[in-house]
Formats: sequence, structure tokens, C-alpha cells
Amino acid sequence: MAYVDERNVTGLASEYGVPADVARELAGLLRPCVLLVRKADLPDADREDILPAGLTGGLPPLPGGEDGGDDGSGPADPFVLAVDCAALPRDSLDIEIPSDGQLLFFTTFEYEPEDSAVLHVPADGSTGERPSRDIVGGGPRTVVYERRPLYPVPGLTIDHDWRGCDLVRSFLDGAGESDGRDVGAGVEMVDRFVEALVNSVHAGTPPHSVAQVGGFSDQWQVPPDQDGLVLLAQISGNGVDHGLFTLNLVVGTRQDIAAGRWENLHFEQQC
Repeated sequence: MAYVDERNVTGLASEYGVPADVARELAGLLRPCVLLVRKADLPDADREDILPAGLTGGLPPLPGGEDGGDDGSGPADPFVLAVDCAALPRDSLDIEIPSDGQLLFFTTFEYEPEDSAVLHVPADGSTGERPSRDIVGGGPRTVVYERRPLYPVPGLTIDHDWRGCDLVRSFLDGAGESDGRDVGAGVEMVDRFVEALVNSVHAGTPPHSVAQVGGFSDQWQVPPDQDGLVLLAQISGNGVDHGLFTLNLVVGTRQDIAAGRWENLHFEQQC
């Protein structure tokens, strides 16, 4: 329960009728993340003093300075997201990312992200804003999305397989056998508890996010962050290109992410 106060877990367990041991097991499956949110979607109380921690769109600050030009050596897919590593709340991440500089994400929401890339630009490096390349129909086309700042909000996520945990299964399997509980009601009870547990870091419903760094993915299909892979980031297509309802996920091993081996990352698109 490193990421949530035990008293909150106990209180929520009592409120939703979940046994204390089941609640503690579920709380142990939480992982923190950082949600990147537009200012308009922030709670009113958080809008005054918060500083941006990233942006979507615009031209990427690529290494090489302003005269670096587009020589065909840069990422092929459009620039979609920049994350200011130093502006992220560090206690809201359990993956190791650079302490400063920017992580730049290049991907496409229009088709499978086969040429996607992540670059780290150090804070003291020489950069210049210039287009990435998007190869469309056999020729280069510059794609520049609308530039919008994003603001960091701490979040919580839970293991994709939480329903299969021992105590949860025993609790649900025992419904109706000894105490007359309805099986469906037991499932709803645990589902509502988990939702409240994950949202307990917020003062109410979590804000709508354009991107998420770290934590478990909020996948729409089979989660790619399993079998030794963890989520670096997920990006909502309609948060950048408003007509495309896709979800792009970037995953890798903890070791590759910590070592900055960005070329080893895996990119997946779900829709």
C-alpha cells in the first residue's frame, strides 16, 4: 500500500462492503502514474499555480540547432508529444526516466506506428525547432499539429489482472455459498471499490488526460504492458488529432527505459 494511505483503504473497504484482506491485496496492486491534462480539464482549484510539464504539437526541439535542417535522418512519423522530465512529480512514477531534458514522441494515429520513435533531448543540449518527416504516398510531407500545453496530475492505476488475485477470487467464488450474497452484487461491489481506490488520489473524478506517463496502461484491447514490459507512455489520438479515436501505447523493459535505450521500445496502436 505504498501509494495510498492505509486508513483510506480501510475506510473505502468499509464503505463498499469489501473485506479488509481483499482491500489490502488490491491496494498492493496499485502503481502511480502522471496524467498530462489540458488546463481546461484541470480541477478549478489546481489551475492557478500549476506549471506545464509537456505539450502536444508544434515543431519539436530537435538536436542540431536551427540550421540542422531536415536531412532525412530524423524520425519519420509526426511529432505528437513532448514531456518535460524535470516538471514531472517524481513520486508519481515508479519507472526511471531522465531527471531533466525532454522526451519527444514521434508517432502516427492514422496507421500502424511502424516508424515511431522516442528521443531524449538533454536540457543543456543544442536544439532547434524543425519539422520531423512523415512519409505519405511515397513522398515527404510535414505534419504539424496544434501546439497545446499539458499539465501534470498525479494518478493511480491498478494491475490489469486484479480480478484474478487469490483473495478477490475467493471472495467472489464464495458469494452465495455461505452468506447468501448475490454473485453479481459481489462483482459490482469489488468493481466499485477498485474504481474508488484508483480515484482516491483525486478529489473526485480524475480529469480527462491527453497522455499518461508510467503506471499500467488504460488499454482498449490486450494490454501490451505485460510479460516483462511496462508502460512508458500512452497518447490519445483525439487529444492531438481531433478526428482520430485511437490509443498509442509505448512500452519497454524497465531496464531499457532506465538506460535510455529508446530504440528498444515497442509501439502499439489500439482503436
